[in-house]
Amino acid sequence: MTPERARTPWWALGLAVRVVLLALLLWGVLVAALRAFPAERTLEDFRAAAGAGRVTHVDYREQDGDVYQLTWAEGSPVWRRAQGLSTGDGPEIYSVERLHRDLGANRPGLAEPERDSDANGFFPDWPFDTSLSGIGWWVGAAWVAAFLIMIGSTPRLGNRWAWFWLFTAGQFGALLFLLLEPRPLWFGPEREPAPRKRWDGGTGCLFSIGLGLAAMAAAVALGRLTDLLLG
Repeated sequence: MTPERARTPWWALGLAVRVVLLALLLWGVLVAALRAFPAERTLEDFRAAAGAGRVTHVDYREQDGDVYQLTWAEGSPVWRRAQGLSTGDGPEIYSVERLHRDLGANRPGLAEPERDSDANGFFPDWPFDTSLSGIGWWVGAAWVAAFLIMIGSTPRLGNRWAWFWLFTAGQFGALLFLLLEPRPLWFGPEREPAPRKRWDGGTGCLFSIGLGLAAMAAAVALGRLTDLLLG
């Protein structure tokens, strides 16, 4: 048996693992981007969706018991937001109590106060958001698995410090790692990448800044496009 044939089953297994992890992370990125830049709607839109039972998750911001911003999902990855709601006194005030009443007494865990996105410190928040359309834990597990694979391997394009920066400060380094390491995902078992100089930690840190900025721009564009498509 030739070496190429002998390693084909292991190559196929590794490819399958990378594809599964990549698919989970891509889904997490999509939902996180749509949640970060939701389509703008009104309070009346939210109350209509809540009355019809379409709302599956709600994040809200409140001041002294009065809601001034709502972000909600209706089962799909698309998120919607109503902001600039009045607080204080008056018939137009939308209180937290009224929010829970609109959602229904049998759905007490549906709404929760919106948290600031720094709970995980240096590590990205989006893979560990457990409200990612029911698969949040799987997305987080996929990110951790990719990170451990990186730590336990000898990456080809950059050393571990370079990839560490891309995974963390770069936000989406895990996707690049699964696409490109130890060989590009589209390479067959017989094709070897050309040798090249590896990135060091400093280079990886610089790349992570560019990757983070590019990811933010892509998320904004995706949110705007979704808003346009939804009208």
